Amino acid sequence: MSYNELNKSIVDCRKCKRLVDYRNTREIPARYSGEEYWNKPITGYGDINGKILVVGLAPAFNGGNRTGRIFTGDHSSDFLISSLYEVGLTSIPTSENRNDGLKYKDMYITLALKCAPPDNKPLNVELDNCSSYMYREIDQMKNIRAIVCLGKIAFDAVIKYYKSRGANTKNMKFGHGVYYDISGVRLYGSYHPSPRNVNTGLLKKEDFISLLRSVKEYAGSNYP
Repeated sequence: MSYNELNKSIVDCRKCKRLVDYRNTREIPARYSGEEYWNKPITGYGDINGKILVVGLAPAFNGGNRTGRIFTGDHSSDFLISSLYEVGLTSIPTSENRNDGLKYKDMYITLALKCAPPDNKPLNVELDNCSSYMYREIDQMKNIRAIVCLGKIAFDAVIKYYKSRGANTKNMKFGHGVYYDISGVRLYGSYHPSPRNVNTGLLKKEDFISLLRSVKEYAGSNYP
């Protein structure tokens, strides 16, 4: 399956009735009244031939699910994209809409779950239904050197991928700043850049940027 065919299959997916019903029935906040929501699964975005992969949990209902692009149009994306820009992995420091000119440099970003779940809490069966899409994305990244997992669910999803490919994943546990070398790739854990984690100080910007610099250095990215 080609990259374009994969993305089409993601957007066309309707495997999880709970998720389809949720996005089609949830009330739209007044501040977005009149906007046409994407309301479909979200594909990955960036350079599929890049050395770095970032994996998030799922699109926010009023973020990616609204705008149609991963980590776009919400507070998590504000924190993430500005941090990536600080280390030279994006072309601009903001991610507001699909036509804003944002490009990732030597990096691809995707999600463990392609649809927005209620309360940001996916069911295990939904993650299982969606897993083949992320697996195919990783398989297509022939130059991959490093993976950054934003949160435990993303980390566990990537661990499952490597386990399915026969790698030894024993004793690999999520933690912020931890990393493991597996099948020629360095796998990093990071707290998710959610408003809760940022506002409580669990994830500090300077710490996150420091982690991203380490990732970029290890991956050998040539971008400034």
